[in-house]
This record gives sequence, C-alpha cells and structure tokens, in this order.
Amino acid sequence: MPASPQGLCEFIDASPSPFHVCRTAAERLLAAGFTELSESDPWPGAGDHFAVRAGSLIAWRSPDGSRALPFRIVGAHTDSPNLRVKQHPDRFVAGWQVVALQPYGGAWLNSWLDRDLGVSGRLSVRDGNSIRHTLVRVDDPILRVPQLAIHLSEDRKGVELNPQRHVNAVWGTGTGARSFLDFVAGRAGVVGDDVLGFDLMTHDLTPSRLAGVDDNLVSAPRLDNQATCYAGLEAFLSARAGADAVPVLVLFDHEEVGSQSDHGAQSELLLTVLERITLAAGGSREDFLRRLPASMVASGDMAHATHPNYPDRHEPGHLIEVNAGPVLKVQPNLRYATDGRTAAAFALACAQAGVNLQRYEHRADLPCGSTIGPMTAANTGIPTVDVGAAQLAMHSAREVMGAADVADYSAALAAFLSPG
Repeated sequence: MPASPQGLCEFIDASPSPFHVCRTAAERLLAAGFTELSESDPWPGAGDHFAVRAGSLIAWRSPDGSRALPFRIVGAHTDSPNLRVKQHPDRFVAGWQVVALQPYGGAWLNSWLDRDLGVSGRLSVRDGNSIRHTLVRVDDPILRVPQLAIHLSEDRKGVELNPQRHVNAVWGTGTGARSFLDFVAGRAGVVGDDVLGFDLMTHDLTPSRLAGVDDNLVSAPRLDNQATCYAGLEAFLSARAGADAVPVLVLFDHEEVGSQSDHGAQSELLLTVLERITLAAGGSREDFLRRLPASMVASGDMAHATHPNYPDRHEPGHLIEVNAGPVLKVQPNLRYATDGRTAAAFALACAQAGVNLQRYEHRADLPCGSTIGPMTAANTGIPTVDVGAAQLAMHSAREVMGAADVADYSAALAAFLSPG
C-alpha cells in the first residue's frame, strides 16, 4: 500500500520499542510474501527474505542470476531517545513507590515530565535449560515523572534536570515491597523469578494523530526515526528486484547511542548479510567485493525544519519547510556521508518520483549531529547519501512533521531503490 500519514500513525502506535518496530515490519513483510530466515541456517539463493537480529532488521529481494548486480540500500534506525528501566528499579521515597529510570540517548528530558507513560521492550526468560525472549508492552498509565511545583523552585524558573535524580517515575504509594519487574513479567504472562535479563523502556501513551489545520501535520512520538522506518519499508515493498539493482532495507538499533553493538550500524550486520546474499546466489567473494563500489546507500534519518520561534538557530541560506519534500543533508566535515555523486543520485530519484528536494546544511557555529550514514559508509565502503524528512522538536517525547511529506519521502526512497 502507498505510504500515508495515517499509516505512519498506525506503525508508530504499534511500535513502542525497537523490538516492536522489527515485529511490526516483519508482520508487514510476511503479509507481502517474504520469508524470515535465521542467520544460523543456510540461505536460499534467490527470493524475498528478511532476518531479524534483536532490535535490527534487514530485508532484500534477490532475483535469479543477481550475483553481479549492485545493491541499492535504504537504511534507518529503530531506536528513539527515551527513559529506560534500571536493573534494580524499585525505590521507596517519601511514601512513594518509585521506578528508577535513566535517559537513553539524547532525550530532551523536560518533555518527558508529567506524561502518562507505559513500558515496553523485551524479557529474556528461563525456559528449562534454555532461554527464550518475549516482547512485552503495558499500555496502562502506570508511570509518571512528576514536575516540581513552580512554588518550590528557588527563582520560579524551574530546575535544571539531573538525569540521576529527577527522572524517576512514581507508580504507587505506600511502603509495601512491590516488585516492578514482577508486575511487568505478570503482564507478559511469565513468572518474575524466571526473568534472567530485560531491556525495558518507557513510552508516551498519547496516540499518534493528524494535527494542524486541515490535518496537514503528524503529531507523534518517535518520528525520529520511525518515520523513516515506515517510509523506507513501504518504499522497499513497492520496489521490484530487476536488471539494475537488488533492493535492500536495513533498520539498525542503537543509533541514538553511537551504534556500537552487535546489531548497530557499526557492526558487521549489513556487510555480512550482503556477502551471504552473494554467496547464496552462487557468487564468490570476488563477486561480492566487485558489487560494493557500484552499490549505494540512502541513510534515512529525520531532518530539522526551520523553527519559527528560533529561526536564528538555522543556516540562513537553507530554509527547510515541512510539507515541502524530502531533505538532502550535507555537512563538509562528514557528520553526514553525502558527497556530490551521492547527492546527485538522490536528486535524480526525487526528480523521477516527481517530488521536491530540499537541501540542508547546519549552522557552522553550532555542533552538528550525525547518523548511521558515515558509519555505514566507513564500514562497507559503499557510497552513501544522508537524507530525511523535515520535523520539529527532535528528541522530544512528542514530535511533529508534515503529513504530505510521508508519501513524498517514501516515493523518493522507492525511486532510489529502483534506479534506471
């Protein structure tokens, strides 16, 4: 189905954690006829397949006789800044039952205050002499990080939030020894004592929705970067493997904290899978190495729209608007991987898709963020372009983007995946 703002809202609401992003994408791929493969099994030489490693997913469409074709790859990341549950979460403070939390990534902490929060993630559970992993989500408003009353602030201007002391959540009263982990395990249908490990995080319970006059905006959590996961997935499903390239979709976890994990963008996940695709198709390592220079990656992550209340924080020669088309991101010191040749390839894709292209540069006197593009380029040697869709309030608990940009972004990525 074509990408739409309503479809994006449904995708985000189904995906409160990176593990759920992978499950949501996997369900969509399975419905489209893809087959899930295990990394520990032999792989077939052709067909529509995907593999999941924890909070990361990679999918590809490989036709017969494709061992010499270049790859066209769309990349994104599944994780978003949030508040995560500490290993010993239970606290009792001043008559309150408190859950100890800590920031993940560059969370804009004040945006998490006074919100109804649920919890989601993955439990690793004893199953006889083995371990199984089960997803969990609690969408009841069990957690809340309370703001300090203005009357208790020394100058009535609030307090500077300390990530150790000020982001713990209340979830009950009294001094009874109640276990938060036992509660979550019970909601997952498992015994608390059988939980040997966990990856739990909070999520805002306010549903994603269309907003603004004429519903021309999307208001949602985790637009950075689930908007790209969704747009990239729909683009990938619309792309057909042909005579010009093999389309690939890769969704990495852990971008918000540097990507240094066994399934982040700095891992061997993408490179290993591309080599296995080549070998399964009957190619050699020489064939694989020859494919890489002709391949290309579109690293998709969200982009900063020019903020109407802070226009001075933006490069004055590069106005970026919502509902004005995808954004090409350029930074000469390689915080983005784009160069002239890859910029041209994405500009051509936008022209073929019939969508407008915007070009973003960061102010030279402000530090510039980065994304999976430079990591992917350095790790694989594949030419890479960094792109995105414009949004406001990046890293807030709730963000906003243009509704029309959802379809345009996906259309540009689809054209990129199917060159020629």
